[in-house]
Amino acid sequence: MSYSNTGRLFSGTSSSDFFDNERQSIVNAINSKSQNELLNISIEQYSEYLYSSHYIDYPLLDTNNYTISSYEGDVPTSRFPIEFHILDRNKTLKRDIIVFHVPYEGDISYLNYRPSTFFLSGIPAATIRQNEFLFEYINFYNDPDRIKREFDNDLQSFKNSYTTLKADFEAYNNGLKDFIVREINNRRQALLAKNNFLTSFNVPLKSSDNTPKTFTIPSPKLREKITITKPSASNSGFTPEPTLDYGNYIKILKIIDDVGRNFERLPSIYKSKEEEDLRDHILMVLDPNFEYGSATGETFNKKGKTDILLRHDSSVAFVAECKFWGGEKVFLKTIDQLLSYLTWRDSKTAVVIFVRNKEIIPILQKIKEVTPQHSCYITTKGQKADNWSEHIFHLPADENKEVVLSILIFHLPDK
Repeated sequence: MSYSNTGRLFSGTSSSDFFDNERQSIVNAINSKSQNELLNISIEQYSEYLYSSHYIDYPLLDTNNYTISSYEGDVPTSRFPIEFHILDRNKTLKRDIIVFHVPYEGDISYLNYRPSTFFLSGIPAATIRQNEFLFEYINFYNDPDRIKREFDNDLQSFKNSYTTLKADFEAYNNGLKDFIVREINNRRQALLAKNNFLTSFNVPLKSSDNTPKTFTIPSPKLREKITITKPSASNSGFTPEPTLDYGNYIKILKIIDDVGRNFERLPSIYKSKEEEDLRDHILMVLDPNFEYGSATGETFNKKGKTDILLRHDSSVAFVAECKFWGGEKVFLKTIDQLLSYLTWRDSKTAVVIFVRNKEIIPILQKIKEVTPQHSCYITTKGQKADNWSEHIFHLPADENKEVVLSILIFHLPDK
């Protein structure tokens, strides 16, 4: 027979109500930001801050390392089994109390919430003391097996509620980052719309039908406008900046990737080429495939020996740098150089690496390890392919101005 109780464990406010309150708290925090603050803030860093503030570390229950102890306690005779034939049910008698100690770590106040699924077996009796759940049983019959069976049943019932509630918290945590980013973006868009910021620059990149093709690159069936858009600005602190649409950025990188893979398929032709030659081959395919609005002249421009740039007015909207792999210091310096060209938030950039080493796998691993070491690195967004990864960096002079940096790697062994 159990000797104690659990109070409100697993029986308080529903977990769904608790999560709704947490999400509303996040929305309130976002809405409390001033217009200029929210429009200028780094979405990645602010969302990470909110995520870390509202992520819940569910307590850990260690059911594999429980221990046992006992003490002598005064037990009311009203709790004795009837076969003890105790006539006076208003006194106490000494009995041994067997205690099972189940350790836990973390904030168990979260266990007060009611899980999404109830169990008819109810919640077994337990008390909480110094990072342990105590399951106590009165020794009436001197039968260890009987007490152990009762504890095993209670522990399983306790674990059922614990595990179900844990799944509820995991579902909340798993959806938390997406919820935060979505709410930030919704609020930003509402502010922009409210202040009539959303006007565009019309800086299109239009596919050209009569492109001479040096490489086999599929032509899109539909010529899609690729624009750099900029919302209109007021005289307040937020300064809107043009940006290359992400979908169009990916189209540019896809052509670069196709060209690079053709390099790999024809190593005898390209292994002796220098960085500038390889850059010019990419540019030769890239530039005639697109037109910069109705303007004449080159859409993509050269800078130095290795860079490909797309400008808007006097600033850079997209820049790619082509480099041979020369070790991690050269690689990080290349990122420094790319970032130095940029002034706008949400600018798009790429590092195109040609690897002359015999083995490519160690270089892929090294680049994956070294990239997060850059002082402006924020996060890795994804891996498009084995040779293509996408990251978020911030500008050296402004941590709130995030830029997209993709890394494309091609294998051109010199032997």
